[in-house]
Amino acid sequence: MHAMSDPAALAGMLPFDSIGLYEQPKPRFIFKMPRVVPDQKAKFESDDLFKRLSRESEVRYTGYRDRPPEERQMRFTSGCREGHTEIAFISTGTNLQLVFDHSPYNNRGCDFQKENGKVHIVSRFIMNGVCVRWRGSIDLEKLEGIGCLELDEERAAIEDAALRDQIERYNQRLRDFEDKQRAYREHGEELRAHSHVHAQRCHQTRQPPHAAHPSHPHPTHPVHIKPHSQGALIS
Repeated sequence: MHAMSDPAALAGMLPFDSIGLYEQPKPRFIFKMPRVVPDQKAKFESDDLFKRLSRESEVRYTGYRDRPPEERQMRFTSGCREGHTEIAFISTGTNLQLVFDHSPYNNRGCDFQKENGKVHIVSRFIMNGVCVRWRGSIDLEKLEGIGCLELDEERAAIEDAALRDQIERYNQRLRDFEDKQRAYREHGEELRAHSHVHAQRCHQTRQPPHAAHPSHPHPTHPVHIKPHSQGALIS
């Protein structure tokens, strides 16, 4: 039996229009967890939980179980008029928190006039990454009825488009980041090459020029050889 604490059934439920009043600032380069899976229809048709919940079966109101029946009936009716209620599939024990349009001028979400003594409810939400629609009716006195989950193809198309846009924006930011990293590396290589050339030039400038070594350390002067004076011969 699945209960409301079943993480597979409850943790995956998301309202369509969630308002992040207390969201903390997030880094600029971050990929938010997608609201839906890439192929919602395939998951809805193949997942065991969705297979069970998509069959029309008995449901009951689960709110205020410790209160008297009359008070529970009053609270159920009041909650429906406010746009929310809690129901459970009897066969599986899977609990759902339903939120729907409660406008008195719009019966798309909650209709007390369609059938006497019953309220017909349509609630749209995201469950385990799939856009679904709970549709059913509950007796106002017995607080029991029938209902099932349906694939919400209209909402699924909207969320699919949002998912593709989110992935594309993330990929574009990733490409921009990689381009900046590449330009940074190329600029660093250019600076290192320029610094190396500059260092070589400075090294050559600091060395004194080599003096030319003459083959003769002293200049040569012409040598004048005096002829020997011929003296008188002595006999």
